[in-house]
Amino acid sequence: MRHSFLWGLLPVSLVFLSCKTVPVTGRKQLNLVPNSLITTMSFSAYDSVVRVSPTLGAYDERAQMVTRVGSKIQLAVETYMQQNNMSKELKNFKWEFNTINENIINAWCMPGGKVVVYTGLLPVTQNETALAVVMGHEIAHAIARHGNERMSESLLINLGGLVLEEALKNKKQETQFLFLGLYMIGSNLALALPNSRMQESEADKLGLIFMSMAGYDPAEAIPFWQRMASVNKNKTPEFLSTHPSDETRIRKLSALVPEIKSAYYKP
Repeated sequence: MRHSFLWGLLPVSLVFLSCKTVPVTGRKQLNLVPNSLITTMSFSAYDSVVRVSPTLGAYDERAQMVTRVGSKIQLAVETYMQQNNMSKELKNFKWEFNTINENIINAWCMPGGKVVVYTGLLPVTQNETALAVVMGHEIAHAIARHGNERMSESLLINLGGLVLEEALKNKKQETQFLFLGLYMIGSNLALALPNSRMQESEADKLGLIFMSMAGYDPAEAIPFWQRMASVNKNKTPEFLSTHPSDETRIRKLSALVPEIKSAYYKP
């Protein structure tokens, strides 16, 4: 009985000891996976995607714009973290920006600063500043360690609360699939839905700060998300979605923009 009680406390103790603080916002989050391991898996997955994808060459104007925006936001992130004594949070980052020539309205940033933008997004962004809205948002997810948080929660749920070493040792393939699902597709776990919407809102705010510091007007976020709403064919109710509804997002951004523009935007 005593041993059963102690084993029952193990997952609770693991969660308690693995709580970290989100850089910038100060929110507490679950981080079971070491950042060094997350970035190792991230770089491997990123290389696998880029290797088999039709990436644009360095002389393509679209790729040049993606790299230009990404580099400016990278500098803004590094400056912000340095100003707030958090540069150590970027020690595993190896920034890279790639553009994949596929008609997909999407972009993502892997942990460690590996960023991909799909050309299908560019007709919706329409301009460099709106592209900065998207890239700032995706990079903010990596800075806030949202992927680590989602993976930690899923490890507890899908792998029965096993410690990470055991998960990697005995369930290596399952863990790799879990990683790819979280970073490339997104988790649909019902338990994660409210937290995922919270992470999206958090990334929206941080993304506005980073793009503003990079010299891009955060007010462009409003017309961009209005355009996204017009092309969004997914009518899933918000309470069943991992993302806030377009209306909710636009309302929150409209309230944030004046404050962030005043504090961080230096054209």
